[in-house]
Amino acid sequence: MKNKKAVSVEIPAKAASGMTVLIINLLLMITSVVGVIIGITRLEKGDSSGTVFLVSGMIYLALICWFLFAGLRVLKPNEALVLTLFGKYYGTLKGDGFFWVNPFVSAVNPAFNTTTATVTEKVAAPGASAAGLNNKKISLKSMTLSNEQQKINDLLGNPVIIGINVIWRVTNTAKAVFCVDNYKEYLSIQCDSALRNIIRLYPYDVSDGDNEKSLRGSSQEIADKLKDEIQAKVDIAGLEIIEARITHLSYAQEIAAIMLQRQQASAIVDARKMIVDGAVGMVEMALGKLNEKQIVNLDEERKAAMVSNLLVVLCGNRDAQPVVNSGSLY
Repeated sequence: MKNKKAVSVEIPAKAASGMTVLIINLLLMITSVVGVIIGITRLEKGDSSGTVFLVSGMIYLALICWFLFAGLRVLKPNEALVLTLFGKYYGTLKGDGFFWVNPFVSAVNPAFNTTTATVTEKVAAPGASAAGLNNKKISLKSMTLSNEQQKINDLLGNPVIIGINVIWRVTNTAKAVFCVDNYKEYLSIQCDSALRNIIRLYPYDVSDGDNEKSLRGSSQEIADKLKDEIQAKVDIAGLEIIEARITHLSYAQEIAAIMLQRQQASAIVDARKMIVDGAVGMVEMALGKLNEKQIVNLDEERKAAMVSNLLVVLCGNRDAQPVVNSGSLY
């Protein structure tokens, strides 16, 4: 239980100023070179004390100076190093600058070799080489995950093609390194799993006037639920989901044509309904104006004929061809 707590809590690594150690090391190297020269000079004169100068200078130049150089670390903004000492978690080095740490520590990042093209930094330097990105530093920047589009059945069983874009970042480097095998691959898998769980709860689309939520009409609500679902799954990896958005949504190819016909039929019905409602209102207004101004008195049969003619004219798909009656009304 103690070990589990240790790798779940991020500990700041002990570090000194790298510039100070570098300057001191260079001065001691110069001093060692002078000591070697003095030692050789004294030995040539037969002075045995020159052995001390020669041996100490050679030891420093051959071993100690390189040992100090090995502890130097350079970090850019929004970068971190997870360090271990003989297999135990030593601490996390954060903050941009030049540092010196225990030379025996080693950096750990199980995802440093991950070359998946779907996980990219949101702010990536153009033209960056693969060698420059292949290091054990952990990026703390906001990053983008765009998995491949998936075919998932919605609530009604209709297959839909859907793709998402997830913005995320590392908040706990200890959890990211020690609690999961590869936090980038873990995030990718959990995003696919969460997407399937959410999409199965909603239909692709609903009829007008229906208050039921749908994938097409409730994008913000779906995105919020998707974000919460992914966040609950990746808390163990020390990751924060900033945003999750649906970037592609369509019917699968095998039912796309049928669903298009259905949408067209629904649109035609809605349009006809609107036309009929408007035509009835215009006929009612016309009859009311005629009676109000007493332009012509029509019996019930003639009113029915007039209503029929007006509805044909107003609801028809083509322009009506008028027929002029030159005789009497009756």
